[in-house]
Amino acid sequence: MISEALDKNRQQSQVWAIVATIVIFCYTLSDSTRRAQALSHIRHSKPAIKIGIVMQRPSLKCLTALWLLLCVAANRATAEQGAIPPALKEYKGREIAQTMHYLGAGWLTRESRDREEDCTTMLKALDVMPGDVVCDMGCGNGFYTIKLAKLVGEKGNVIAVDIQREMLELLKDAAKQEKVGNIETILGTVVDPKLPKESIDLVLLVDVYHEFSHPEQMLAAIRKSLKPTGRIALVEFRAEDPDVPIKPLHKMSKEQIMKEFPPNGFKLVEEFDELPWQHLMFFQRDDAVGPPSRGGPE
Repeated sequence: MISEALDKNRQQSQVWAIVATIVIFCYTLSDSTRRAQALSHIRHSKPAIKIGIVMQRPSLKCLTALWLLLCVAANRATAEQGAIPPALKEYKGREIAQTMHYLGAGWLTRESRDREEDCTTMLKALDVMPGDVVCDMGCGNGFYTIKLAKLVGEKGNVIAVDIQREMLELLKDAAKQEKVGNIETILGTVVDPKLPKESIDLVLLVDVYHEFSHPEQMLAAIRKSLKPTGRIALVEFRAEDPDVPIKPLHKMSKEQIMKEFPPNGFKLVEEFDELPWQHLMFFQRDDAVGPPSRGGPE
């Protein structure tokens, strides 16, 4: 989706640059003729009229400046497009799922979700403390974001990241209704969540990692965002359990998870196996020493 938007912007910028080039070319060809005609007319005009005629003549410098600006815009859009490599279809033997569209956001806040996934137990297992800085990665419409904001309290902060602006708008509306103000939203890209470096105590990934089209770039960016002893909490539907009523494309096994996270600079530090349908696995940077970081009091 982001790649498509960048490609559209790049094409539009290039079209405008071509249009400007044609206009300047045509103007240059006829400029000498117009100038000769204008000078001839000026010689037979009154002073006041002369000024008006000179000022009405289009400025080649202005057109050239416009052309340069449009070329810069086209080059910038092309550079942004080039910064995002093609999306992967599969990673380490796993087919990558498509990102949930914002039009399906209602499924995230369905009435049965807490009963099916035991969200309350999962939140307790995260061991979030007042004052923590938590990132809800792939936050969607904010089902967990608002709950996390209440857990970290006024001294804490929740950074909500999504690649769909519409999801973030839904989250903002929900936060206003709940009167929660300690939430920062970030419109990320498929390769960069745009998180501040070494600032996050916990990155929560709920049923979203398996949709990353660029898992290595995203994991590298997340790793940089963690405090030296910060954690990732990975929540994914269990592929090992055929009774979990979710399509296989949207499940992950522990074996597959371990194929993907350790090679990207993470170590498994804890597992929680008491959820009805999902794995909950905690990772830290592979160079982490000591207990998990805490933004608030112990």
